[in-house]
Amino acid sequence: MNIGIDIDNVISNFNEVLLSEYLIHDKELREKGIINKNAEYIRKGMFDWSEIEEENFYKENIERIARKLDLIEGAKEYINKLHEDGNTIYIITGRDNGEYLEPYTMTKKWLDSHNIYYDNLILTNAYNKHEKSEKCIENNIDVIIDDSVSICRDCINNGITTLLMDTPYNKYEKSIPKVYNCKEIFEYIIEYKKEKLNVILDTDTYNECDDQFALAYMIKNQDIFNIEAITVAPYSHKNRNETVISGREKSYNEILKICNWLDFNTTNKVFKGAEDYIHNGYEEYNDAVDKIIEVALKNNKTYIMAIGAITNIAIAIKKEPRIIDKIEVIWLGGNELGYKDNLEYNFRQDIEAIKIVFESKIKLTILPCENVVSALKININTLKERIGNKSKLCDYLIDRFYNDGYHGIQKERVIWDISVIAYMINRNWFKTTEVSCPEIKDDTSYEITENNHKITFVTELDRDKIYENLLEKL
Repeated sequence: MNIGIDIDNVISNFNEVLLSEYLIHDKELREKGIINKNAEYIRKGMFDWSEIEEENFYKENIERIARKLDLIEGAKEYINKLHEDGNTIYIITGRDNGEYLEPYTMTKKWLDSHNIYYDNLILTNAYNKHEKSEKCIENNIDVIIDDSVSICRDCINNGITTLLMDTPYNKYEKSIPKVYNCKEIFEYIIEYKKEKLNVILDTDTYNECDDQFALAYMIKNQDIFNIEAITVAPYSHKNRNETVISGREKSYNEILKICNWLDFNTTNKVFKGAEDYIHNGYEEYNDAVDKIIEVALKNNKTYIMAIGAITNIAIAIKKEPRIIDKIEVIWLGGNELGYKDNLEYNFRQDIEAIKIVFESKIKLTILPCENVVSALKININTLKERIGNKSKLCDYLIDRFYNDGYHGIQKERVIWDISVIAYMINRNWFKTTEVSCPEIKDDTSYEITENNHKITFVTELDRDKIYENLLEKL
C-alpha cells in the first residue's frame, strides 16, 4: 500500500512548539498571555496581538521554529513498522507555501536528522486545499493522514481513504475518521490491509516450471490475495509441434492439478483464453477475456498478474475500454530498458498485444527478464534441501524444475514467474523507476520517449528475500 503522511501535527509537535514560541514572544510584547483559550487557532485571536504583529512574528520565525520541531511519540517506531510491513511511505507536507526559503532541503534535513524512513518526499502548498488530493491521485496513495479538516475533506471527495489526526483545533470535527496517535494510525492500516487484493493470474502454466511455482505461491498467500480468476495465456513451440490450442489445454489441466493439490476450489475460477495471437489476426472473445472484463467492472481495483503473453489482456482492453481505469497490470516480459532487444519469450510471442496495452495508458508495471529478474537463479539442491519430501506438490515442482518437458534437464535455472507474485506481496523487495512509456521498434528494442504516459519498470530485486519467502510458504 502507498501511505501518505503529513508532517506538522501528524509526526511533529508543531502546535506545541508554535504555542511555546508565541508565549515567549507575548512576554516581549505586553505579557498578557492567552486571552482566549477557545480561539479557533493559535494564530487567530488567542493573543491580544494585532494582525500585523502576529503576521510579522510568524513570517520572521516560522522557519526557525520548524527546524526545532521534535517527533511526536511513536512516530519513528510506527513508520518503520509500516515500512517493514511492505508499505510505501510518502511524506506529503504543505510546506511549499511561500513561508520557507528552501522548504524541500529544510524538510529533508529534518526528516533525516530524526531517522524517519520514507520512500518519497512530496511538497505541496498548504493554502491550496486541492493540491494534496491531486498529489495523492498522481501517486496512487491508498491512505492519507493529515491534521487539516479542509484537506482531509477534499481527499475524501476524491475517493482517497483519509484519517484526520486529532488536534485541539479540529476537535469538533466528527464526520472524518480520526486518529489520536501514531499507534492508532498503524493499527488502522493493518486492519485496512486485511481487505485483500483482488487479483487475476494470467498464466501459460504448462510452458515451463516457473508458472507452477508462481501459481502455488499465489494460492499460498490467500491472506493477501482475493483470487478472482486464473486465466490461461497463450503459448506455443513450433519446433515441438505445440500449438496455442494444444498448449492451452495442457495449461488448463495443469492449473486444475496444482489447485487440487492445494485444495483451492476452481469452480468459476479457471478460464481458457486466446487460441492464437493478435499479431496473427486473432481478436476473438473467449472465456478468459470475458472473465477479466467481468471482474474488472465489478471491483474498484483489480490487479492482473501476467506471466505470459498478454494477449488476453489486450483483447479485454479493446473489447471494454472502461476497464482501463479499474485494473493494474504487473507483467513479466521483455528486457531492461536499454537492452539490445526484447526477443524474450513473453514479449516476442505477441508484440501487437503489447502495443495495445502500452497505447491504452493502463497502469502498468513491467518486470524485465534480462539483467533484472534473471537474478532469480536457484539450483535443484537448494530446492531439495528446503522443500524436498514436504508434499506431493513440492516434489512435483522439483521434478518440473529438473525437466519441464520443453527445455531439457536443468540443475540450475531462473524461476522467472515468481517475481510477479513477490512484487505484489512486498514491493520493498524491489527497486523501480517510472519512465515515459517507450515505443517498440521494428527490432523489438525499446525507443526511449519523453512525453508519453508513465509506466513503471522494476530495476532491481532482492533475490534472497524473495526465495526465503517463497520456500517458507511452499
